[in-house]
Amino acid sequence: MKEINLREFYPEIYHNDYFINLPDEIVDVLEEYRRKEVAYHRRTYRHKAQYSLDFGNNIEREAVLVTPTLQEIVERHMEEERVYEAISTLPEKQRQRVYAHFILGISMADIARMEGTSVSTVHESIHRGLRRLKKILDEKL
Repeated sequence: MKEINLREFYPEIYHNDYFINLPDEIVDVLEEYRRKEVAYHRRTYRHKAQYSLDFGNNIEREAVLVTPTLQEIVERHMEEERVYEAISTLPEKQRQRVYAHFILGISMADIARMEGTSVSTVHESIHRGLRRLKKILDEKL
């Protein structure tokens, strides 16, 4: 059981703090929904999909959900393979930290907490890993 504040999930309904205990699975679903909603808003902002709702049906959805061509899908897949192959050449710690931070989306502070090290150590390791990845990917071009 985890305790959550309903005001964080429903600010338009709960104006004051209201704590309840929920099963872990429900809390995980709520947090996943919140992450997806934030990601959706980030995509609409990045793709400049802030059009008037009077303009037409699903204009925001169409601006964000562009269907890629077959060539774009193949190119993206090949690029991902190159990146994963380059990541696999990194030393073990750097590989784990870069993968955790950029692929899994774990913050540097959380990585440091899990490993029992300082945030600056994790930051420097990730930074070195990125420089090495850039060098590896530039050589393969």
